[in-house]
Amino acid sequence: MTTTATLKAQILEELDHLPAETLAEVLTYVQGLNPDSNIASQDEVWRAYLESEEERKEVYHRLANS
Repeated sequence: MTTTATLKAQILEELDHLPAETLAEVLTYVQGLNPDSNIASQDEVWRAYLESEEERKEVYHRLANS
């Protein structure tokens, strides 16, 4: 039987071999697994804003020129 402590130790051991970029992705993923953590990260919010801005670029341009 695998204990929680054993699983955590195995996860930490594997994390030691990952590059920083991958660790950031893993952190985001793990935070998303926590049902109490429905708060979006700053990166997610910023990315969503930039995507929205790009999608509505023409609308914003027309509004600025009106």
